[in-house]
Amino acid sequence: MRPSASFPLTTPAPSPFHSRVKKAIVIPSYRAAKTLPSVLPRIPAAFWHDGIAIIVNDQSPDQTGAVAEGLKSDWPGLEVVHHKVNQGYGGAQKTGLRRGLALGAEVFAIVHSDGQYAPEVVLDLMEPILSGRSHIVQGSRMIAGGAREGGMPLVRYLPNRILTFLENIVFGTRMAEFHSGYMLYSRHLLERAPFEKLQNNYNFDAEMIVLAHLLGLECAQLPIPTRYDDEVSSLKPIPYGINVLKMMARHLGGHYRGLLAAHTTGHFQNTTAQSSSTAP
Repeated sequence: MRPSASFPLTTPAPSPFHSRVKKAIVIPSYRAAKTLPSVLPRIPAAFWHDGIAIIVNDQSPDQTGAVAEGLKSDWPGLEVVHHKVNQGYGGAQKTGLRRGLALGAEVFAIVHSDGQYAPEVVLDLMEPILSGRSHIVQGSRMIAGGAREGGMPLVRYLPNRILTFLENIVFGTRMAEFHSGYMLYSRHLLERAPFEKLQNNYNFDAEMIVLAHLLGLECAQLPIPTRYDDEVSSLKPIPYGINVLKMMARHLGGHYRGLLAAHTTGHFQNTTAQSSSTAP
């Protein structure tokens, strides 16, 4: 295997395009050199009128970074950020979300670099947030039987159902599944939820659902088409399942309520300090 190119973690310079950014798609990318080029053309053309896609190359050992850079010439609304050190799936999301917030985006979608979750429906999934009906949306594989029809292996389907059953009991939610990676967030939620304090692994998505639930913002669930190809996922099922159980234990111990309380206190203190500094 050829070594990957070395890229700095940089913030791209502003351009006139950025003044009209309303929507952001974050694409965490690891070992995605073969699949990335096919993902962007599947995003609806209407998205690019006021949307930006942010590819986060998570120090991939293949040519993901170079491929992503090469795509910029064909997609003016594309930015690429390169991690110097691998930060994990959740860490890559955080980088992309931070960049989208800095650009002023109001709605954020997480699209996977392998194309497993259909980019074609991203605008449909954004609609509940853009219309003000929701602040968090999940594209669900379990609604309307999409998972099994799309080829989800039984060895992944059954653990998904069992873990979701337990999570709904522990968290007090009513999710058809907790483990879809097709997630969308509003700017309002990201500013209220301490997402930077969440895990950098694959539990980031579920933790965001938990934080939103504790804030009184229930997750809208919309059915999505799903397909399973031969691409190898970097998710390791057994460690992932163990981390899910640990996440439930942390919730029962008050961890996520504590994160929200600390975040709210810090926000209040910052607001008070800013008000005092501008007072006559």
